[in-house]
Amino acid sequence: MGLLDRIQFRKPSAPPPEALDVLPDGAIRILWPGGPEVTVPAARMRDACPCAACVEEGTGHKILDPATIPSDIHPLEIAPVGSYAVQFRWSDGHSTGIYSWDTLRRACGLE
Repeated sequence: MGLLDRIQFRKPSAPPPEALDVLPDGAIRILWPGGPEVTVPAARMRDACPCAACVEEGTGHKILDPATIPSDIHPLEIAPVGSYAVQFRWSDGHSTGIYSWDTLRRACGLE
């Protein structure tokens, strides 16, 4: 038995969205293959950041206090990360979170 036989691989990620847009109010509109189309408020998406500054790595406990997210938060840029995620650059200066397709689906309330 080789090393790879002993490793448990994660299930394949959710498929990528068909469209991901920022609306004039800063909310994020995501169209998933075959539906649905979901609009996520910017503050909720920022609150879902999975980076090590927002979520404790060892335990998975959330560090980010939602009360510290500015009410006018909005994405300044959305960049692809390989073929599995996107990275937001937020108006509060935060930009280290990599949002996998699964993370986006959870932020949409679909998982």
